[in-house]
Amino acid sequence: MLVVTAGVAALWWGTDGFRAYTSESARRLAVLQAPRALPGVRLQDQDGQVFALGDYQGRLVAIEFIYTRCETICRSLGMLFQQLHDRLPQTAFEQDVVLLSISFDSQRDDARALKRYGETYGADGREWRLARVPDPRALERLMASFGVVAIDDGLGGFEHNAALHLLDRDGRLVLIEDYDELERFEMAIQERL
Repeated sequence: MLVVTAGVAALWWGTDGFRAYTSESARRLAVLQAPRALPGVRLQDQDGQVFALGDYQGRLVAIEFIYTRCETICRSLGMLFQQLHDRLPQTAFEQDVVLLSISFDSQRDDARALKRYGETYGADGREWRLARVPDPRALERLMASFGVVAIDDGLGGFEHNAALHLLDRDGRLVLIEDYDELERFEMAIQERL
């Protein structure tokens, strides 16, 4: 009985009270419990303009991490952001919401590649912006703060995790939602409008 009790206690502790069974769910739960400040990094968009996440202070920012040559999950993410854009009220984009796709392949995803990727899904560069982080160290810090992992697959692509991320009006990471939970992600945005 003592062994069973110790095992249950260890499982309870290791799963944050039976709420997180994987490192991914633990990452998401941690952000919900304690919104995360992000490092100040400079990004470059599909038009070559330089900006920072802090420029969106006062707005909600929905973020996905992609690379433009991805033939699998990034295409799904692009279609999800397209659906999200179409489902949110147009008035939300005037002052409250921006969609941002950030490439983690800054070496290959220049402004032209970002623009082509964006055109595929209807990103206009204002309501939905595509960007890269030119400084590799800054990109590393940004990805670590979001918990995004991208591993070179040796074939010119990446193995990577995928999620929908939401920054609050103070620029803090407040929500990480699985990419197959678009409705919940949209609802979280709607609740904050």
